[in-house]
Amino acid sequence: MTKLRFPQGLPTRQQVLDFIAQSDEPAGKREMAKAFGLKGTEKIALKALLKDMADEGLIDGNRSAFHAMGGVPKVTVLRIVEIDEGEPVAVPDSWQPDDASPPPRIRVIEPRGKQRDRNAALRVGDRVLARTEEAGNGWIAHPMKKLQGGEEQMMGVVELDGAGKGWLAPVDKRVRNAVPISDLGGAEKGQLVLAEPAGRSPRSGMKVVAVLGDPLAPRAFSLIAIHKHGIPFVFPEGAVTEAEVAAKLPLSEDTREDLRHLPIVAIDPADARDHDDAIWAEPDGEDGFKALVAIADVSYYVRPGGETDREARKRGNSVYFPDRVVPMLPEVLSADVCSLKSGADRAAMACHLTIDSSGHIRDWRFTRAVVRIAEVIAYEEAQRRIDAAGSHHPPTPSFEEEGEQALKAPSSLEEGVGGGGGANDGGGGAKTVSIQVLQNLWSAWRLLEKARHARDPLNLDLPERRVVLNSEGKIAEIAIRERLDAHRVVEDFMIAANVAAAKALEAKVASVVYRIHEPPSREKLTALKDYLATFDRKLSLGQVITPSLFNRMLKDIADEAEKALIMEAVLRSQTQAYYGPRNAGHFGLALGSYAHFTSPIRRYSDLLVHRALVDAYGLEQPRPKADLPATSGLSDRDRADLARVSEALSNAERRAMEAERDTIDRYVAAWLSGKVGEVFDTRVTGVQKFGLFATIIGLGGDGLVPISTLGAERFNYDEKAQRLIGELSGEEFVMGQILKLRLAEANPLTGALKFEPADVAEGVQRIDRRGERTGPKTDHKARRQGQYTAGKRGRPSNIRHQGRKK
Repeated sequence: MTKLRFPQGLPTRQQVLDFIAQSDEPAGKREMAKAFGLKGTEKIALKALLKDMADEGLIDGNRSAFHAMGGVPKVTVLRIVEIDEGEPVAVPDSWQPDDASPPPRIRVIEPRGKQRDRNAALRVGDRVLARTEEAGNGWIAHPMKKLQGGEEQMMGVVELDGAGKGWLAPVDKRVRNAVPISDLGGAEKGQLVLAEPAGRSPRSGMKVVAVLGDPLAPRAFSLIAIHKHGIPFVFPEGAVTEAEVAAKLPLSEDTREDLRHLPIVAIDPADARDHDDAIWAEPDGEDGFKALVAIADVSYYVRPGGETDREARKRGNSVYFPDRVVPMLPEVLSADVCSLKSGADRAAMACHLTIDSSGHIRDWRFTRAVVRIAEVIAYEEAQRRIDAAGSHHPPTPSFEEEGEQALKAPSSLEEGVGGGGGANDGGGGAKTVSIQVLQNLWSAWRLLEKARHARDPLNLDLPERRVVLNSEGKIAEIAIRERLDAHRVVEDFMIAANVAAAKALEAKVASVVYRIHEPPSREKLTALKDYLATFDRKLSLGQVITPSLFNRMLKDIADEAEKALIMEAVLRSQTQAYYGPRNAGHFGLALGSYAHFTSPIRRYSDLLVHRALVDAYGLEQPRPKADLPATSGLSDRDRADLARVSEALSNAERRAMEAERDTIDRYVAAWLSGKVGEVFDTRVTGVQKFGLFATIIGLGGDGLVPISTLGAERFNYDEKAQRLIGELSGEEFVMGQILKLRLAEANPLTGALKFEPADVAEGVQRIDRRGERTGPKTDHKARRQGQYTAGKRGRPSNIRHQGRKK
């Protein structure tokens, strides 16, 4: 056998790999040093090189022998491509195999406990340096470091400068500067695009990877939010096919309670297309009521482990925008088979309740049933009928953090939705129920209301904005959502069913996905105490903090302006609700146990509670003959670790809330863009050292008032009192203050608004429509700013950039 000769001197990485590949036996440092003729310090350098290559996963071995690595390097850079059941899934960032095989999908195991708390959860597009290892037939990775640079895609609008060079104007208002585009990818000026870094160097610029179209077209604002927050909005073919098979499952009347004789009604928004809850009540002859809350039996159609289930877990919840809905379930389920339409037999999970004369739930029972909804009624119509019958009961505004109707946003504009009509079009067999049916519901609700007043949940009467679009997809109006008794009736019935579901599972010591709202933290209460002190009001931190404590505080405030201020401060002091398997109660609702049960079409958490009830109470149905998972209860994986999926659902909920808020901000900014220069009555909602945040009264739309526009003097920031104070004039700007402000900028792409005082003092710069502070046009001549002379921004024209020689 011919002895191979290798170049003399310290080898390169490729030469080391070639040597190992051609060696008949495991190659060690001694053999490599001899083959490459290394001596002295070169041997030390070889040792360091081999260590680096082992760390990078190029080679594997021990102190004496090294082997070529196969598959994925032990330490490598990964890119997150999907969040599956709360766990990130990644692929190697650089994958160039000789056989053109697809990159392996690697499950990323994020740290838990305190280390997890210190690091933000990984999202799609993030790049991480990770340690990998084989696990069974696949790979897992443990993140070592989240990498900066190319971890995020950026959405923006293409702009061209005078030289024809492309620039990306971001739609995220947190990113202030445009970014150069090195590869337009066929995009044209003014188009909304998705771009990613063209290289690892900041100087590489961005390359366009997707052209999304006209950024100001109808429905574009929600599309921006969908892409920005990584919300899945296209169902895989497998999930749709499976949903169509499941939709044809027959209902077994032998194993379901027949409730088709009851005049059950669904009270929903006038243009709702999916109805997942309906209610009924009648007197029990003992000053109480027998009641029923019928919820769509989604768990019968969406079974654990199936394609539809995996997609629903990934989405976590439906996301509601003014112009569209991104549903959790395919249309054939969400808008048709699972929807409780009038006159049609439907599978339901029935919650039977016994309400005593004090409004407490004395008994409950859960069954799987067949129901036939007597009528689907719009909120306004139900209220009109009750008022006409003389059974009007004045509404009692209260803060219900779990307001069920917030999730029942109109979905009539959902793309591709078929079947069913509005709230009074149930899809055949629609009829009008007797007024006695509604009166029974209102009477039962008054008992539930009595119990609610007794427990005294947090009572914050906060207005909710509603964006109404016309047929062209443009804003027709922005109004405050009206609160009717009809809303409160449905809400209190839903809360009662949610409490019953939690207690029913606790009674069987079964798995529960609780809806948890913890009391305010010590830090937030301290900040609230300091803020209340500025109003000469006290908050003792030595007492037990309860919702009723805040309610009494607000009740004693006569001045409406001050009340609005303190109400907002109390709201900011609250923690964010979340899902979890360990009960910590629900502070806002003043409840010891609470679980989401009533909206399984639009929330995966509710679907898990349904499955847990199926297991705990033996409600399993006959095995389907179709090619579907056999059971409809909890999967073994979920039963063993509900914490993991609960955390993923909480993250998905926060993602949806941010996307919905961003979209409404953009719609509001688009509507106001034609009103730039007009003066509005505004209320100060935030005070910072750089300026004020204000919102237009009766409309919404938060905007910034830069501190430079407030006056030609210095303003000091009092953090505890949350106010700005002028050094010379003593003028104060505080939370809740009513100001007349001129709208100076409204950017529909970012949703950003900027205001300035209606009467700008002399010498104070105003904001032009592009958002730059400006004074009188001086053709770039130097101008005075206080005691300094300000000239043109950027590098002086007589100084050249001195690049470093490489």
